[in-house]
Amino acid sequence: MAHPGFVGKCVLAPMVRTGELPTRLLSLKYGADAVWSPEVVDKAIIGCSRVINPTLNTIDFVKIPANANGEERLIFRTHPELEKKKLIFQIGSADPSLAVEGASIVAKDVAGIDLNCGCPKHFSIHSGMGAALLKNPDNLVAILTALVEEVGKPNNIPISAKIRILDTPEETLGLVRRLCATGIARVTVHCRTTPMRPREPAIRDQLADIVKVCHEVGVQCYANGDIESRTHAEEMIEKFGVDGCMIARAAETNPSCFRREGLLPWREVVDEFLKTSMSVGQWMANIKFCLSHLIPGKDPLYVQVTQSKTVEAICNILGVPYTPAVPEQPESSPRTVTKAIEKAQKKSETVKAAGGSGVSRVREGKKKSQRGVAPNPQPVADVQAEQPITATMLV
Repeated sequence: MAHPGFVGKCVLAPMVRTGELPTRLLSLKYGADAVWSPEVVDKAIIGCSRVINPTLNTIDFVKIPANANGEERLIFRTHPELEKKKLIFQIGSADPSLAVEGASIVAKDVAGIDLNCGCPKHFSIHSGMGAALLKNPDNLVAILTALVEEVGKPNNIPISAKIRILDTPEETLGLVRRLCATGIARVTVHCRTTPMRPREPAIRDQLADIVKVCHEVGVQCYANGDIESRTHAEEMIEKFGVDGCMIARAAETNPSCFRREGLLPWREVVDEFLKTSMSVGQWMANIKFCLSHLIPGKDPLYVQVTQSKTVEAICNILGVPYTPAVPEQPESSPRTVTKAIEKAQKKSETVKAAGGSGVSRVREGKKKSQRGVAPNPQPVADVQAEQPITATMLV
């Protein structure tokens, strides 16, 4: 059933690549009520070890290879002090057992689990995940039921689903009724059909009826699609009766869209993003990708930044002090997690050993970002064995 703490909210939508830790932290700083992680595929998170990173004050979920020749990979990173109670982990899955196994790994470090049922991209639907689940409602219901019973209830966290509207209102409402019956806490409706692209205007004529169906059984309903600001979100909440709104593209361009006072100048946001990225050891490729959305394409700085090879070079261009939390490595060189992680893993009886359930089952031939897998991580210094989180959490 619905968790009242997530009613009437304006939140960051799940966005692959863009929605990594720096963007989430900046969105929270500017007033987002909650943040969704990028989609992480079940097979990517399965087999990860949970590692405390004292240098960055983060919790890192790391895929450690089964053999000495493999590459250690950072799959997911979260800042527990700043986002645990406001972070919803979105998982991509087409199998109930894999969904449960993957979600269970992060369940104690997030405020909820969301199943991606709306991504129309080939990397998701070709494996039966994302929007493909809308055409296989029996499997979709089975996955959500398993997540509710085996992850949500034991960990006292809400399970939710993000869908797209179907071809007819009758089909959409029928699906929503089935989803609500699984015991989930929230349905987020991306107000576009699966074939529609972001440039096509969102369709909201089904939204009021969807809200009614959800509220009849105490399930929250969020709206997504062409939401531009907190003010716009509040207008949507008032007009359609939704419990909250997700912002995607507007936040990708300027995450200060969550401010009640309105947008900040893009230069101020860019500088803050760069400082935040360095503080959490964000890798160069992702920093540059996000900056390519934050900096207007016609500004002379755009070309300079997008052609840069190091974070230090970007700092020099933007006039931001270069203060990396961890040593920067060249963009072309492999970035691996230090061997300290492996030592910490051996010392902890509670850390799950990585193995065949992870690396060998991740689909080959796709970019890591397309699988919801973070690119090569920065080194992690002085990694500790798994331990309880004691930092004060924001409400």
